[in-house]
Formats: sequence, C-alpha cells, structure tokens
Amino acid sequence: MNIDKINKKLQKQFGSAVKAELSDNIITVKGKLSKWSDVVAACQTAATKYSEIHVVNDIICEEVQNKPMRVPKLKDNALDGRKVDVLIIGGGISGVSIARELSKWKLSILLVEKEADLALQASGRNDGEVHPGVDLSKGSKKHYYIRKGNEMYGQICKELDVPFERVGQYVCFDKAWMKGIIYLYALWRKKHDGISDTEIISGEELKRREPNLREDFKFAISNPSTGCVCPYGLTIAYAENAAMNGAEIFLNTAVTDMQVEGGEIKSVETNRGTVYPAIVINAAGVFSEDIAAMAQDRFFSIHPRRGTNSILDKKAGAFMHSVASTVSLNFGKSHTKGGGTIHTVHHNLLLGPDAVETYEKENTETRKESIKTVFDKQKKTMPSVSERDIITYFTGVRAPTFEEDFIIEKGRKTKNIIHCAGIQSPGLTTAPAVALDIEKMAVEELKKIRAVEKNPDYSPIRKGVPVLNEMSDEERNELIKQNPDYGVIVCRCEEISKGEILDALRSPICVPTVDGIKKRIRPGMGRCQGGFCSPLVTQIIAEFLGVPLSEVKKSSETSVITYGKTK
Repeated sequence: MNIDKINKKLQKQFGSAVKAELSDNIITVKGKLSKWSDVVAACQTAATKYSEIHVVNDIICEEVQNKPMRVPKLKDNALDGRKVDVLIIGGGISGVSIARELSKWKLSILLVEKEADLALQASGRNDGEVHPGVDLSKGSKKHYYIRKGNEMYGQICKELDVPFERVGQYVCFDKAWMKGIIYLYALWRKKHDGISDTEIISGEELKRREPNLREDFKFAISNPSTGCVCPYGLTIAYAENAAMNGAEIFLNTAVTDMQVEGGEIKSVETNRGTVYPAIVINAAGVFSEDIAAMAQDRFFSIHPRRGTNSILDKKAGAFMHSVASTVSLNFGKSHTKGGGTIHTVHHNLLLGPDAVETYEKENTETRKESIKTVFDKQKKTMPSVSERDIITYFTGVRAPTFEEDFIIEKGRKTKNIIHCAGIQSPGLTTAPAVALDIEKMAVEELKKIRAVEKNPDYSPIRKGVPVLNEMSDEERNELIKQNPDYGVIVCRCEEISKGEILDALRSPICVPTVDGIKKRIRPGMGRCQGGFCSPLVTQIIAEFLGVPLSEVKKSSETSVITYGKTK
C-alpha cells in the first residue's frame, strides 16, 4: 500500500484539507471538510476495493450533525449481572442467523436488538432478492459467500417454513453490438468466477419468457438461480428457531458502552443492565463501527447508503414473474444498477432500490426524487409500470465499508469479539453461509476456555403460522372446523383471519403491536394498507393482552394509536 500515492491523490482533490496515515494495516484519513459527499470521496480515494487494509474515517465534517443513536426509553435491570457465553449485538438477518446456528451447541446465547422488533432496519428494508452473484468477481468476501448462501436457500427456507421461489433474473440489453462483449463477460463469470447458471438468451427468448418487458431488447444475461424471499419474514423465522432452541432474544435493548481490559471485553452496558459475555459478536449494521470503537477494536468505517423501494399492487405483479433490470454503460461508476423490477414471493412487483450516500444512520424517510429515480430507471425495463400502482414505499440504510466488502473476522486488537460488519447487498443472500463460519469462529474461541458440547435437543425445524389464503377450500374448511377463529376474516386485501393473528401473538417471539403482526402475517399489506383492518387488529391485540385499546402501539413504545375514549 503506497500511502504517498494516496496522499498525492488527496492533495490534488482536496488540497491540504485531508491527509491519510498508514499504521497497523489501517489507513486513517484525517482533516476537515464541509460536505459529507467530499468526506466519502476522500475515503474512497484512500480505499482499495475488497482490500483487507481498511480505511477509517476521522475527517471532521461541518455538514454532519452528530445525532446520538436512538436508545429505547425502557430502563430496567432485566439483564443486570447476566453472564453469557455469547452476546450477539443486532437483530437483523446476520445476528439472528448466527444465533440460530450457535443454538446447535449447549451455550447461553443472548441477542440484543435496540429496536422494538426484529428486522426494522436494513434487513426489513430491502428487496428480498437472493442474488446469483453474476456481478461479483473472485477476491471478495461477497463472492466467497454468495454461491454458498444462494445454494443453501432452498433447504433453509424449507426448515424455517418461509416462502422462497427461484424466479430467475434477466439483465437486459438493447444494443445488439454489445452481445459479443457481454457473451465473454458472462463466460468469464461462469467459468472463472463459478456462477455456473449464467447464460445468454436472445431477445426472442426473453420476450417468450417475459412478454411485458421492453420489446426492443436484443439479448439478456439469464441466471435461473436467482430467488426471492420475504426478508423480514426470514429474519423473524431465524430468530424464532433460535429461541425455540434456547437462545434469548431481548428487544428494546441497546448497547451503550463496554469495559475493556487487557485487550478483552469484560462487560457490556445496556439500558437494561450490565452483561458479562465470554464472546461478543458485532452484527450491529450501520452501528457496527460504533460497537467496534466501544470494544477498542475500530479498524474500519461505515459510510451509510440509503436505498428506496416502491411496492406495486398485485395486479401489477401479474405482468412479470422474475427479476429484471437494464444495464447502462457506466460500469464501475456506481454502486448499484439502479435497482431492478422484482416479482416478490407475495406476488407484488417491487421496484428499486437506488443508492444515495448519507451520514444519517437512522433516517429512513422516503423522498420523492428517489421514487422518481427508480421509476425512470425501471420504465426502461418495463414501460407499463406506473406510479399509480404504488401501494407503499420504504427506505433502508445500508452499511458498506469504503472497501465495499464484508468484514467477517475476529477482533484485531480485542480478542473476544467477532465482527460481522459492512453487510450490504448481497448480505441477505450470504447470511446463511456467513452464519456457519461465525459459528465455527465462536465455538473455536469458547473451546479455549471451556468444553463445548452439541445441543442434543436442537431442532432446525420451525413451523410458521398457517397461511389460509394459500390453502384449498377443503383444507381451509377443515381448519375452521377445528378453530372457528380461522373463519373470521380481518384483512380482506390479504385474506388474513383472526386465528392467524392469534397464532402470531402466541409465537416464540411475540411482538404485540400492529406493525409486529403486520410483518408476521401481513394484515395491512394490501391495497388499502390497513385502512380497514388496522382497528380490528388493534382490538384483537388488546383483547389478547387484556389491556385497553390505548395501550396497543403501532410499532414502538412512542407510536401511539389511540389516547383513550372520547365518549
């Protein structure tokens, strides 16, 4: 790593405002800049893609308002003095999949998540695509894990009773002269990079498979292994299976500090007391750098990146049944293809995401310019998509490093921490495979201090709530005979019954909020977005808990629905 060359580049771009220093295989960029976009550009100048030498951002930015991390209002001593073998920080797909794999062992496992539910950040705010890896080259951790993770999805989703479909992906081209170049590109990805299902199909074949895509496409790259899954549904299923196997999941629990002595984490402070873990696993998403700093093991930086998706009505879902996108001739100039058009497992169309750099880790507001960017891009793929079909939209904040790769490794200075950081796309795809490797790392470390045995009661099987709208009339009638609550339809758009809502409230990780039930079994996910069913869901939750309606919340402790009776 030539630090002098890096500093010459920085000098050319920013004068004497910033400077890079190399120490202990870490490049630290220091100085002062007015705009966050310049901070990102400076650190990207210092970074090498996929490098193990990471860039740490210590630039003071005048634009950035250093807002503290949101911490739950809840304060108690529920965890005070607790000693555990493994403390996992973060209730996204990374944290819960690791918890589930570690539950195969006789260990005390505690997962803490600062939000009121699982998958409320990046893991619940992505497009749900299980990527084939056609855009990844050898040499990165993303590439190393993507095919392993992709191939595991069928079995994982079967065990966890989560819907999963291999819908296939088409990357479409409208210029015939590019076919030779793209053919060589596809052949390289297939033979050299191991993306074995990659093939080129003609425009005629593409039209036969997806007749509503643009008529003038000349050819496409096809990857049949591409899949779709419900990202928050999978995250919840992983967590429930971990809980069934003995792991403890604590929501509304934020890590606020750590005590480190002699290169070892001795204790971890939370809003619910002090925990004493043998090993800490950092799966904290956009806050993974903050956790690393608390652990005195900060050797990377996160630069948050916003991505917005729009969900279209199911009637739009009937027009395409795969994943499709159009590639522009700007390879290497962007960290996204502008998103794609995706047929979801729930038969909607999803468009997006875009990619916008931001310093706001927790700002998930949706902006009209992002929706426009996504639609302008996707109309080049399927002209018939219309903003009129949007039923909702959402924005997530991803957690990339400046090297644009994952960090899956033990601590460099602190010996009892394992980092699962820098997880952005295709982190959903790679999660099952990454979890297995972190399981091995954790067990190896624990074996240094005590014997670790297999959990003889471990079961990989988690059975979800019955899905009535996928059953035959005979199956549904039989279920209603057993329990009449299955015959009381609460959500007409998604055909969700009272029985399913009560099943969700009795699940291993009960989150008795309107949004918690919505994420688990979909009342309020249809065209009316809960306009008709939300009051009924609120009433069912209140009756189940034995509390007044005013105590039922939409999502978190601060999201009040009703304040009390008016009459």
